[in-house]
Amino acid sequence: MDAVIPLAAPAPVVTGEAGLADLPLRTNAWVQGLHMEAAAEDGDLLLRLLEIGFLPGERVHVVARAFPAGEPMAVRVGRTTFALRKREAALVRISTTPPMQGAAA
Repeated sequence: MDAVIPLAAPAPVVTGEAGLADLPLRTNAWVQGLHMEAAAEDGDLLLRLLEIGFLPGERVHVVARAFPAGEPMAVRVGRTTFALRKREAALVRISTTPPMQGAAA
């Protein structure tokens, strides 16, 4: 008898602006900014996210999610990979639409 491991349903495709925690695996997205209306106790976390590279226009994608709860998640921003909890990733606003390059001044 073969063991069958049920797979989670496919993640919905993110359109428009959403949180990084909702991004499906291996889907390219771009940082739009951080959720600045977060709770006051998240101030240090927002600063840390900025310092490690979650800046507007940076390409980002989810490399892996831990089993079974999906956290922490391995997230690549630029050339670096970080482990984030869902709560941390939800503070990063992303878009699957690439930013405009070379906008006229």
